[in-house]
Amino acid sequence: MTKTGIPVGILGAGPAGLGAAYRLSCRRNFEVTVIDRSPAVGGNAGSFELAGVRADYGSHRLHPSCNPEILADIRGMLGEELLDRPRHGRIRLRGRWVHFPLKPADLLRHLPASFLGGVAVDTLTKPFRRNGSDTFAAHLERGLGRTICRDFYFPYARKIWGVSPDELDAEQARRRVSAASLGKMVRKALNSVVGFRKRGGGRFYYPRRGFGAISEAYGAAAEANGVHLKLKTDVTGVETQAGRVRAIETMAQGSHERIDVEHVLSTIPISQLIRFLRPTAPQDVLQAACNLKFRAMILIYLVLQTDQFTEFDAHYFPDGNIGISRLSEPKNYGLATSPKRTVLCAELPCSTEDPFWRASDRELGWMVRDALRIAGLPIGCPVLSVASRKLAQAYPIYDRGYRDRFDRMDDYLQRFENLVTFGRQGLFAHDNTHHALAMAYSLDNCLSDSGVFDRERWAQFRREFQNHVVED
Repeated sequence: MTKTGIPVGILGAGPAGLGAAYRLSCRRNFEVTVIDRSPAVGGNAGSFELAGVRADYGSHRLHPSCNPEILADIRGMLGEELLDRPRHGRIRLRGRWVHFPLKPADLLRHLPASFLGGVAVDTLTKPFRRNGSDTFAAHLERGLGRTICRDFYFPYARKIWGVSPDELDAEQARRRVSAASLGKMVRKALNSVVGFRKRGGGRFYYPRRGFGAISEAYGAAAEANGVHLKLKTDVTGVETQAGRVRAIETMAQGSHERIDVEHVLSTIPISQLIRFLRPTAPQDVLQAACNLKFRAMILIYLVLQTDQFTEFDAHYFPDGNIGISRLSEPKNYGLATSPKRTVLCAELPCSTEDPFWRASDRELGWMVRDALRIAGLPIGCPVLSVASRKLAQAYPIYDRGYRDRFDRMDDYLQRFENLVTFGRQGLFAHDNTHHALAMAYSLDNCLSDSGVFDRERWAQFRREFQNHVVED
């Protein structure tokens, strides 16, 4: 095929990669190729069919804080298929259920007096708390006090990231906890009260056909504009010379291909990109890549013979004696109509070295059933089948020392003038889908029609990305 524009290679077909491909394709002067090893687009934000129900890779929502330009594009692609839904989850705290997002009346009605009393004492003593070290634990305890941290955030952190809160960098709290002070938590709870509610408060957007429909729509729009989408294709090398990337080496179905490029935009894990570079990166950079840590996740799906398991879209379990961290019911997100059938998705954070990683679907299914029984949610209907999906790099772990490892890799990659890393995995960031898409749109604004990349402007955008805070 004759090249019709500036050749750009994009590594990864998740929201960030597809968002960038779509934006570049709208200008018609780039020859864009997107490469992904998976058989479908979306990455961890994708969807798939399970027993007649569309299931996601965990619990996903499109938040109303999404950039208006991006939201307008998604609405234009999905039309009436993009639903506006109320948040309706709950958290198990001290053996009791409280609504999530938080509601003042619900908190007062369901939380034990000892918990509320502890929060009151923490509020009064906040001015006297010392600064302490700059860790996840110290940062949150300064802002929220002992009670909320010891009952919710600390046990949940151990479960999600697999290490003590004292071993995590404070940046983990800044990027993952939107209500990191009692004042912010109160404002968040008041957001459910008429008169205090912000626009979009307590609501989210969700495609009728599963969250992956967003990525699928971007992929279809990009392909319609001429983007080459290469799925089930492995990257085997990224060839560099004289401070530039020259080509991407791939393999699909045993066939090798060399793709010449003028720019490479990478959304794959930064540590993985380092290993693909040819010639090989220096030893200290490779060592930093080996030591950058990700938390794995097993998603365990139970297909139940019932219309609905509960009315809630998601349940959160900070309790240490309950193995799973969250349970979602996709049918409640997208209003699917599958009579006498629903799917539960249980999230099990772990390490790829854990025995759970090698457990059978049957064993994982029984583990979920036991966890739900302990939580007071026994399954009282037939379980038709169990399936699992394993994500080796679900969450970045900001342990104490991660900054030096990331900076060492990032500094090395910035030596290549036509190579850019972005997205959740590319920047080792805790982000939502709307953040990943914002990165893609920002990157598009840095690449001129003539193919010149504005690195100063991109550096400004990256500083803005550091203010992204995950919305649960």
